[in-house]
Amino acid sequence: MLRGGEMRYSRLLILIVSALLIGNVQAGLYRWVDEHGSVHYGDKVPTEYLKKEHKELNEQGTMIKKHDRAMTAEERADRKRQEAERKRLEAERRAQALRDRVLTDTYTTERDLIAARDARLDAIDSQLQLSKDIIESSTEKVEKTKQIIENIKASGRLVPEATYAKLDREKLQLATQKGVQQGHQIKREEVIAQFDGYIKRFRELMAEKQKKREASARRKAERENPASGLLSQDQ
Repeated sequence: MLRGGEMRYSRLLILIVSALLIGNVQAGLYRWVDEHGSVHYGDKVPTEYLKKEHKELNEQGTMIKKHDRAMTAEERADRKRQEAERKRLEAERRAQALRDRVLTDTYTTERDLIAARDARLDAIDSQLQLSKDIIESSTEKVEKTKQIIENIKASGRLVPEATYAKLDREKLQLATQKGVQQGHQIKREEVIAQFDGYIKRFRELMAEKQKKREASARRKAERENPASGLLSQDQ
C-alpha cells in the first residue's frame, strides 16, 4: 500500500506525463515542400511556407488536414465569378421551377392555354378595331380641315389662326391614335409569342410527367411480376 507522500508523488508524476503527452499531441506534425521540391517535416511550418500548401499529420504520419496554398488575386477573382455564375444559374433554375408550377397549376390542358390566348387576342383585336375607327375618323377630319384652308386661300381671304390650330389638334390626335394602334399591334405579337412559349413548355412538362408515370408503372409491374422485368430485359 502506498503511503500518503508516495501517493501524492505518483499523482504528480502522472500529471506531468499527461501534460507532456498532451503537449506533443497539440504540437502536431506538419509536412511541406520548399521551392526546390524538397519535402520537410516539423512541428511548426516556417512563416514563408504558411501561405503555401502544407499538410497536418497525426502520430502515425497519416494526413489529418490539408492546408491549400493561398490563392492569387486572379484566382480569387475567378472563383468569385464562378460563384456568381453558380448563384445566377441556381436562381434561374428556381425561377423556372416556379414558372412551371404556376403554369401547370393555372392550366390543366393545352386547350385551356389556347382558350386563354384567344381570349387575350380577342380583347386586343377589339382595341385595334377601335383605334382603326378613330384613325379613319381623324384622317377625315384632317383632310376636311385642309380643304377648308385651301378654299379660304383660293378665295383670297386670310386663313384664321383658329383654323390652323384646329388642324394641328386633329393631326396630333391622328398621330396619337397611330401610336396607340402600333402599341396594340406590338402587344398582340407579344401575347402570341408568350403563349407559344407557354404551350411549348406545357408540352415538355406533360411529356416528362408521362414518362415518370410510365416508369412508375413499369417498376410496379416488375415488383408484382419479377419475371416480366427479366423478359423485357431479354427483349
